[in-house]
This record gives sequence, structure tokens and C-alpha cells, in this order.
Amino acid sequence: MKPATLDPAYRIEEIRAQFPILKERVHGKPLIYFDNAATSQKPRRVIKAVSAYYATINANVHRGVHTLSNLATEAQEAAREAVRQHIHAKYAHEVIFTSGTTASMNLAASSLGQLLLKKGDEVLISGMEHHANIVPWQLACERYGAKLKVIPVTDSGELVIPGPTRNPGLFTDRTRILAITHVSNTLGTINPVKELVAQAKKLGIITVVDGAQAVPHMRIDVQDLGCDLYAFSGHKMYAPTGIGVLYGREELLEQMPPWQGGGEMIDQVTFEKTTYAKPPFKFEAGTPHIAGIIGLGEAVRWMQDYDLDAMAAHEHVLLEHATKELLTIDGLRIIGTAKEKVGVISIVIDGVHHYDLGTLLDQQGIAVRTGHHCTQPLMDRFGISGTTRVSFAPFNTIDEVDALVAATGRAVKMLKG
Repeated sequence: MKPATLDPAYRIEEIRAQFPILKERVHGKPLIYFDNAATSQKPRRVIKAVSAYYATINANVHRGVHTLSNLATEAQEAAREAVRQHIHAKYAHEVIFTSGTTASMNLAASSLGQLLLKKGDEVLISGMEHHANIVPWQLACERYGAKLKVIPVTDSGELVIPGPTRNPGLFTDRTRILAITHVSNTLGTINPVKELVAQAKKLGIITVVDGAQAVPHMRIDVQDLGCDLYAFSGHKMYAPTGIGVLYGREELLEQMPPWQGGGEMIDQVTFEKTTYAKPPFKFEAGTPHIAGIIGLGEAVRWMQDYDLDAMAAHEHVLLEHATKELLTIDGLRIIGTAKEKVGVISIVIDGVHHYDLGTLLDQQGIAVRTGHHCTQPLMDRFGISGTTRVSFAPFNTIDEVDALVAATGRAVKMLKG
């Protein structure tokens, strides 16, 4: 039975028709794609935009006076402006293109480490971070003699928020950087980033937010959040792989040293000394992923052409329905039961290995993710080796959720004998 809260005005068939891959079959079954937190599928107009760049422009940006170069530059900078509007940055030059969230976080850790960290200083992260928001800070801490501190995670998958009466002393006079995920890729938890940033700002702490799992599912306003840096990937928001963004507050970007050297990021070069270009180009050494940037711009426009709130509401219905129905399976537990979540469900089943479950679901045409999801410390926190993760997109349906539940039930019976 379909939930009464399913919005009949939501244009699900129109949206599904825009994703060519949904017509594919896997092991003879119609594809049901529930691995959106790993990478999203691409609407036809994004694919077309990337193809059109290679077919009709295919020139480098900012480096020529010929027509094709100018067209490439115009398309890239139009994409930058589209991203600026989408996350409500103040200036387009606050939008830096990278190869993805991982590169964005490495840029942040490398540059801020050089700018801010000294022996005995502290970097504060959380216990639910992706490895991309752990390892770069570990490297920076090792380089400068700083310490990495961790905000604990509750049994429900929520943060123990620092404050005068909660976890007193988590922020100290040596805390220089707070680097926190907006949404957990494993738990789906939406963290109170605005509150954490506000607390940190009062103490002069620089704030970095990993928004890879937030941007596809909610409206982002970096000025309202108040963070200094905000990172995300294109491939999780209907854009190509290999393209990402690091938003940075203008005043901070001016102070931050570059993390890579090469062409495009310079003002003047001599053998004695090099001076650097203004942001964003100071952080964009070399030839960028132009086709990916253009695809990202088109993905942003696609999202803006639909009601983002309606898409989020649709995913929430899927989340609630899937949660209720999956819990009817004997021995199934959900890891991550926060009050505020996006459409991500991580499950474990007594006596069933997550890899075996994922393999049997694949045999039934259902794509999910298995493993530790690049959050090994979080797995250790819950005493598990991994989970089977189901993650939703605006094109998923209630019927697909019901098919998942039925397929999971069959797989469990088979695995348990």
C-alpha cells in the first residue's frame, strides 16, 4: 500500500524519463538503483552538455584569443556562477573547482595547516567523518605537531554537541579548526552545522564543512550557515565524476596559500620568486576538468528547474516507508536512527554478511552499497565490520522500495537456510 503522504503532484514519471540508465536491465531484471550516496545517475541534459562540449568546443579556457577558447571560458564561468547561486555564495570567485570533495578537503587541510597550525594546536572533527575528512587532517597534524580531536557519536548516530553544559571543554583555547560533515554518508544524520559553526566562530575557530551528502538533498546557503569553507562533489548531485567544489569565504581565501603550483594559478613567475593570482585561480592550477565543470553547471540548472523541497519531501517519504518495512524483517537493525536524516538507510542483519546480502540483491537487479563506506572509525564505534546501505534519489519510487524489501526477505531466507 502506498503511503498516504506520497504527493500525487510529484512528477515522478517525468523525472524518471530523464535518466537513460533507468531503462537498463541487470541480470535480466529492471535496474533499481539505490546507490545514490556513492554516485548519482545523470539526467540526459547533463550527458548532452558534456558531449556537446567535446563535439563543438573542446578548447582550453583562459588561454587563447580564438573563438573556441572564449566559448569554453564563458561556459566554465557560467557554471561557476550557477554554483554560486545554488549555494548562495556572495561572490563567484569564492567558488573553487576541484576534482571532488576529497580534493577539496585536501586543499583545505594543506592550506589551512600551513596558515594556522602550530605544535600543540587542535583540529576538531566528528566520529562520523568520511576518511576524506579524517586522513587529510591527520597528515596536517603530523606535519605541524597538532592534535586531532573527535566529537563522540551517540547510539542513535547523532553528535554529542559541544557547549557550556554539554561536553564542556571540547573546544579549547588551542582549537584552530573545526572540520565537520553536514550529512553522514553512512548514517544519513543531518548534523546541526549552523549551531556548531556559531559556537566555533565565537572563539575565532575556522570552520570547514563536508557537504558531499548534503548538497544533493537540501537547500544550501553558505552565508546562512556562516562556515568558512564548504566542500562537495558533482558526481553525487547528478553531475559528472571528477569534478567538485570548495567554497571559501573571500577574506580567508585571500590569506590561504596555494596547495598546488603550475599554470593558471600565477600572477608573475621568475626563477627567484612567484606571485599568485587572485582566488579562485590561485587554487586552480593546471587545465581544469572543463567538461565536468560544464556538466556540473547543467546539473545545478536541472536541480533548480525542479522544486528542491518537493524532491526532498519525496525522498523523505521513501525513507519513512523503507524504514518501516525493512524493520519487519527478522533480525534486521538500522544503524543510524537520528531524528533528522536524509534518504540513507544502513542495515545489518543477524547472521547475514553485508557483502552476501548486496550480492544477492544485485542478482535481483537492485544496486546497493556494502562495506564500511569509508567510515571505518564509525564502524568500530558501532562494533560492526560494515553495513548494507540503501540511498535514495528523486527518481526512486515506492514500488522500488517494496521490491527491495521483498528481495531482502528472500535473500535472508536463502542465507539463513
